[in-house]
Formats: sequence, structure tokens, C-alpha cells
Amino acid sequence: MQRYKLIKSFLIKFLQEEVHKTGLKNVTLGISGGIDSAVVAVLAKKAFKNNMLGIMMPSSNSSQNSLDDAFILCKKFDIPYETISITPILESYFKHKTASNLRIGNFSARARMSILYDISARDGALVLGTSNKSELLLGYGTIFGDLASAINPIGDLYKTQIFEFAKYLEIPEEIISKPPSADLWEGQSDEEDLGYTYATIDKALEAFVDERMNEEEMEKAGFEPELVSLIKSKIYKNQFKRKQPIIAKISHRTVGHDFLYARDIKL
Repeated sequence: MQRYKLIKSFLIKFLQEEVHKTGLKNVTLGISGGIDSAVVAVLAKKAFKNNMLGIMMPSSNSSQNSLDDAFILCKKFDIPYETISITPILESYFKHKTASNLRIGNFSARARMSILYDISARDGALVLGTSNKSELLLGYGTIFGDLASAINPIGDLYKTQIFEFAKYLEIPEEIISKPPSADLWEGQSDEEDLGYTYATIDKALEAFVDERMNEEEMEKAGFEPELVSLIKSKIYKNQFKRKQPIIAKISHRTVGHDFLYARDIKL
């Protein structure tokens, strides 16, 4: 657990320094009752005390258990929170529309992020991200929804590492032990959607991304060809979700192409 002690200290300092650079003092994030937002909420509480706010945003499609788990987390760590239902937004927009679970789920994620950014404007706060490295690499998230944020402290931790880190942080067992789910519709399961467990996926991602193995090397190492093909396809196809919008280059100094100064550089 020494490793996670160091990671905790590093991430708390990271959050404090990055928020300080902006001149702001407050942060906000969505708390879903899931393990990723729980880890970020606890880090934010340790970094900013009561200058942080968790927002619970249930809908009629959400699991009551997820909301209950969010309350348990906030009570255990004394996390300030507000509860804002997005059901009226969903009912208003989809009132006369027939939509798939995926459309409703993506719309829900973007509605929640819109609320978080409005709260951030109200409170002079930065929005913290709660997407882990597995989700970011696979594109398993909603662009401009749960993938959006100003600062993300856990984006370089794989999902399996998040489980270990959560145990170190003493996140409630109810949150750690339940199957991973974005809770966008009843019965939704991350691992069923992906077709593999995170334990299996993360080993393959680490080999492909961190160890730079090619497909042939991965298959020789024992990874299923279908799994190798899956992660390679998802990583490349979802690159657009990890980048700012591509800007057509016309001028001599184009944002994103040439204008790459760090935001905290002093001119």
C-alpha cells in the first residue's frame, strides 16, 4: 500500500497546485455512487476541505442503490453535497420522442455536465473529472458529458488500480464491491458492454499502451486476438474524444497546431 500512499499525496498536491494556478479556490464534481467519483470526491475533500461540493444528479433511470451509496460516501467523509434531479430535463426533451437507451444515456451525461458547469460558474469552482485511464483509452464515456472536466486526477490510473486505490482510501465496501456501471439505464453493466472484465482489459491495455507491444507480440504473450483487435480499434477510433476539436489551419499561428504555450507561462 506504500505505492498508493505516495499516489494519494501526489494527487492531493496536484489538485491543489492546478486549482491555485487558475486563481480559484473551489472545486465541484458529480458523485454518482460509483467507485471513480468516490475516489475523486475523497481526494477533493482531503485537498480542499469544505471548498469542494459534490453534486448528485439522479434520474428516473438511475438505481436507488447508487444514490444510497453516494449518500453513504458523503456521510462517511463529511463531503458537502447537493442533490439535483435531471428527470424533468429528460422528460421535457424526450416527451414526444422515441429514443434508444444509448441516446438517453448520452443526453443524461451531458445534462449532468451542464449542471456541473453551471454550479462551477455559481461557486467560482473548477469541475473535476472522474474518468479513469481504461475509460479514456477505450472511449468508454460521453464526449462533452462525463469525459468533460477542467482537471482530472485519476485519468492515468487503470480501473483495476482504482479498485485498489479505493480500498486504500477506505471507500465504503458497498461501492467497491458492486459491478462497475455508468448507471445510465436499468441493468447497464460496463463489463457486459465491453465484453471482457476490467481485469482482462487492463492487462491488455497496459501491454499495448505502456509496454508498447504490437499485435503479434501481444498474441505471443497469450492475449486473445479478439481482445487485441478490440482494444486497438477502440483506442484509435476514439482518439477524437481525447482531443480538442481539430481546427483547420489557415494562419501562421493556429491554436492547437502552433500555439502550444503552457497556460501558466508568464509573457
